Amino acid sequence: MYKRTIDNNWNFRTSNTKEYTHCYHTYPAMMIPQVARTLIHNFRPKGKCELLFDPYMGSGTSLVEASLFGINSIGTDINPLARLISKTKTMPFDIKKIEYILSKIQLLSFSYTPNQVTQRDFSRISNHTFWYSEDILLKLSYISSFIETIDEDVKLFFNIALSEMVRECSFTRNGEFKRFKMNEKQLKNFNPDVFALFEYKVMRNLNGLKMFLMDRKNVSSKIYDFDTVSSIPQNILQKNSVDMIVTSPPYGDSRTTVAYGQFSRWANEWFGFSNAKILDNILMGGKKQQKETFETKTIREQIDQIKDINITRYFEVISFLNDYHCSIKNIAPIVRNNGKICYVVGNRNVKGVQIPLDYFTAEMFEKYGFKHEQTIVRTIPSKRMPSKTSPSNKVGEKISTMSNEYIVIMTKSI
Repeated sequence: MYKRTIDNNWNFRTSNTKEYTHCYHTYPAMMIPQVARTLIHNFRPKGKCELLFDPYMGSGTSLVEASLFGINSIGTDINPLARLISKTKTMPFDIKKIEYILSKIQLLSFSYTPNQVTQRDFSRISNHTFWYSEDILLKLSYISSFIETIDEDVKLFFNIALSEMVRECSFTRNGEFKRFKMNEKQLKNFNPDVFALFEYKVMRNLNGLKMFLMDRKNVSSKIYDFDTVSSIPQNILQKNSVDMIVTSPPYGDSRTTVAYGQFSRWANEWFGFSNAKILDNILMGGKKQQKETFETKTIREQIDQIKDINITRYFEVISFLNDYHCSIKNIAPIVRNNGKICYVVGNRNVKGVQIPLDYFTAEMFEKYGFKHEQTIVRTIPSKRMPSKTSPSNKVGEKISTMSNEYIVIMTKSI
């Protein structure tokens, strides 16, 4: 079995996780920058480390950190919101131009009247009258129209602030990634100052950008939308081209674990991005499968237990694991000999059975020429997940959810 080492130095309980451009936008289950930073510092291959790849880049934490180390990076994600965030966080925008536009933003609220809003078609947003007041929609549309007048080379910077607001100004409950509407009491007290919030986010992001540009090295960060489950385009990443992978893959399908699709739907619909309504279906494990396409010894017992308890949940689990294995199979050849992979994973509970995804990750990479170096166990100080969940949806039946992350570190040995 693959040895685990508990190391409290990796908890980073008091660290500022919103340094640099990491402050830009919330995102589900974000890898904190200190984890990516320490992995790159401690485990990057000796000698040459010129290209870092993140196959499930999410909000781009690893790519930002690679830029600070002077390492070129490539990231991919099939979620349009993830690509928007990652691209914006890694771009070296013109500070003076942004500050000039900010001075205009500070006058927006004074010049606004509802009859100035030209874009009033919100049909692209599912059930928009249920999730928004008319007043907020019009103000968001007014800001959006203002951004459309901005030069293309800085437009992304302002859209990332709007993207975060689109969700925060809706009637969805705070503190959750799934789409649940506020209760009546919360709705009565909900009256966000849309223009002040936009200005605040732009200023916050500007401060992060200034810090990033001070320490960023002159390297490239490229963002793509290919799905590693299907294939890796050879014109983007050739065999033996990657020196290091630092990533945090999903812990399971989006419907039953972290709600990437539901969280992202606000911005994806607002900007008219493709697949906004069906994102959960195309994310890893989203397509239901009824046959295992992998062989495992490390989690065989757990899979069989889940199958005995609930066949539907078994199919959901193997659908994810099938896709995850395919992704690993496709990723393995692009890593060079003596290259490193660092996977930060969580071991979720399904029907009261904990699935050791760290074992499965190491086992699958081992099949494709990697040697397990170590697995570091870190406590998650603050994760936006319930501390307990119901495996059966019966009142009173609760089990603990994930409180640890497992950092699997392996070296390619062939």
